[in-house]
Amino acid sequence: MTATSAFFERLTVAGQDPRFSKVCGSIRFDIRDGDHLEQWRLNIDHGRMQVTKGPDPATTVIRVSAQVAEAMARGEVNGLAAIARGEILVDGDLGLALRIGRLFPRAPGPSHGDADSGA
Repeated sequence: MTATSAFFERLTVAGQDPRFSKVCGSIRFDIRDGDHLEQWRLNIDHGRMQVTKGPDPATTVIRVSAQVAEAMARGEVNGLAAIARGEILVDGDLGLALRIGRLFPRAPGPSHGDADSGA
């Protein structure tokens, strides 16, 4: 199991996150590894999280390489910094894309200043 699939599995198991009680929206992650495209869709309805796989439409689409997605899922890459570097492309609600950064793990210790806040 990859760190990315483990990340989405954790969201599925958790099912609810009180930090998102005022959030409604959907985010599709288009994760590319060469010619392979993996798509995960996260639906948030007042904190209730539902994860599915597939190309379902979403209000926000995040396009990222498998390498960057893996690093984010391990807490090694800050999503905002990756957006600024052009490693992540966001179509749709940028505010929602930035807000879900709280779902990603943070790297331990102050030496990883690039991992402060996820996507």
